[in-house]
Amino acid sequence: MTNYSEIDFSDLLAFSADEVVTHSFVRDVKLASGKTLALITLDNGRDHTRPNTLGPVTLTEYGATLDALKKRAAAGEIDAVAVTGKPFILAAGADLSKVGEVSSRAMALQMAQLGHYTLTKLSEVGVPSFAFINGLALGGGVEITLAADYRTIDSSAPAVAFPEVFLGIIPGWGGAYLLPNLIGIENALNVIISNPLRNNKTLKAPEVLELGIADAMFSSANFLEESLIWADGVLTGAITVKRPNVPGKIERLVKWDAAIGIARKQLESRIGTVAKSPYAALELLRAAKSGTREEGFAREDEALADLVAGDQFRASIYSFDLVQKRAKRPAGAPDKKIAKPVTKVGVIGAGLMASQFALLFVRRLQVPVVITDLDQARVDKGLDYIRGEIATLLSKGRISPDESNKLNALISGTTNKADFADADWVIEAVFEELGVKQEVFADVEQYISDTAVLATNTSSLSVEQIASKLKHPERVVGFHFFNPVAVMPLVEVVNTPHTDDATLSTAMVVAAKLRKNAVITRDTPGFVVNRILAKLLGEAMHAVDTGTPFEVVDTALAPFGLPMTSFELLELVGLKVGAHVLDTHHAAFPDRFFESQNLHKLAEHGKIFERDAKGKVKGFDKTAVAIVAGGTTPMTGAEILRRVEDGLADEIHRMLEDDVVHAAEDIDLCLILGAGWPFQMGGATPYLDRVGASERVFGDTFHHPRIAGVE
Repeated sequence: MTNYSEIDFSDLLAFSADEVVTHSFVRDVKLASGKTLALITLDNGRDHTRPNTLGPVTLTEYGATLDALKKRAAAGEIDAVAVTGKPFILAAGADLSKVGEVSSRAMALQMAQLGHYTLTKLSEVGVPSFAFINGLALGGGVEITLAADYRTIDSSAPAVAFPEVFLGIIPGWGGAYLLPNLIGIENALNVIISNPLRNNKTLKAPEVLELGIADAMFSSANFLEESLIWADGVLTGAITVKRPNVPGKIERLVKWDAAIGIARKQLESRIGTVAKSPYAALELLRAAKSGTREEGFAREDEALADLVAGDQFRASIYSFDLVQKRAKRPAGAPDKKIAKPVTKVGVIGAGLMASQFALLFVRRLQVPVVITDLDQARVDKGLDYIRGEIATLLSKGRISPDESNKLNALISGTTNKADFADADWVIEAVFEELGVKQEVFADVEQYISDTAVLATNTSSLSVEQIASKLKHPERVVGFHFFNPVAVMPLVEVVNTPHTDDATLSTAMVVAAKLRKNAVITRDTPGFVVNRILAKLLGEAMHAVDTGTPFEVVDTALAPFGLPMTSFELLELVGLKVGAHVLDTHHAAFPDRFFESQNLHKLAEHGKIFERDAKGKVKGFDKTAVAIVAGGTTPMTGAEILRRVEDGLADEIHRMLEDDVVHAAEDIDLCLILGAGWPFQMGGATPYLDRVGASERVFGDTFHHPRIAGVE
């Protein structure tokens, strides 16, 4: 086993000389029983916007603090040790800015080893140890608490989680071994693997208590005082801690391996096998059913070192920075101060998409929203849908009865466009046909004020052409949502040559109030997401049209690590929609985008896959296979992959040259937020750089240096 005390961590500490240190402050607390508890408070001296993080310097100071307390415990000066955090925050885990900069696998290994060496000291201090989870605890922050003998939690703690798998790594400071042995394998699988892959789902305090991660929960008003009283009760024997989820012999012998097997099949079905961290975590959890803690920690050391040094973690950090930083400061956005106030919203259309818009606008803006359509029956159907969704939110406790009443009062419908006269923002969601959208906007313009913004949700048409017949084309902007509207976090804000800054600023401010991330794009076919998907799907259909079997294409493109195959995506968006998108892009760029008559035939047939009663894919539909038969020049999987990689590198490079967006980062942000491309791939451009497609196509890379792992 590794003797952590013999490792020289000096290079790691030198590397982290500029770390924002979370200090370990100690004070003695005299308990009611007369016993003395040494309370460690973790605090980096910053406000709540800069959580405590755990870098090498922080860990070393924390370890030295525990060493000193161990001596005091041996001398009989203290009876217990507890650790807690600054107000509202225990710790947000490792300092990812430093972890993401490690220059070698050897340094990554030391990062893992230092975490184990330090955190373990709490369990070896020589007296009972406690962790008082007073707020946010993520990753390494949770692992600090797992090293304690007992844990309490503040009932208002906003989030407790292991987000590591989401970021391309694993809980590598004890979590992958300690957690399943505390709460059972099935619970640990959910917390360590399933939750991160569900958009980083976190645990609330009651869930933490129910799982047995915490032994007691107290209200925030007197959390520390109550925790100290509870700890005193444990020390005196007045309180006995029971943990119902600790795995027994039967779970270890029977359930453990079965749960791992089920989880593996679910992972393969849901995300494929490209992402490394979920499977690394799965293997660590499998091995945690037996053996010593030291053996478990040694496995974590090696797994964490491999992942931190690898490509996917670097891509994940890049993705994380895009979503957390770049998305909040959109490139090219005008000053927010010139945005027009939006006190009423008009929605043209009352179909499903329009109704989703109306619900989102009324919930987030809390202003009157009026929908319109060709006749009252359509309007009433739209209103019924919106009010039904409000009722569902109420029944699930997502909104209060007062808010439900308010939202219902704010939503209305009409067939009279004159009711849009005082609307500041009007958005259309009608049929995706240029003439229809032009006619709808020309009609509504005669009723609305000259300053009202007109927004179009077109996914592929020219926004400039949609506005071409208006008196005031400068107040038209593209506002392209992704489906489902309530869930997908991206809005492409399309800036035409005529759109003025006040309109563009209004669109960006509205997007932020809707809690969406907005990326500004030029008015070009497909904007960003659909143009890239059209390239991908067009190449996939072209391969099928030339005689390549469906399954060969699907397998060939697996290295992209996408959440679904090309043909699953086509079925999801709708085969007719997919055919329309390919036609649009072929018309705009006939030398680079394929149209597919077979896709139109598949659209008439209605499906590509054969599915069971639950919608699960059983295989390719025989009629669909017959429809595309006849091609005489099939490609190999390697040929298809190379074509798609080079085609995407070429198209993205052209988009950047044409200033469709300002940087490669904006392309990747759109793909991550709008198309579900995995964090661990970093969108498209880091992958294309790593596989050599960028250099093959345009003799350079999108990123300097490449976003790639280290030796």
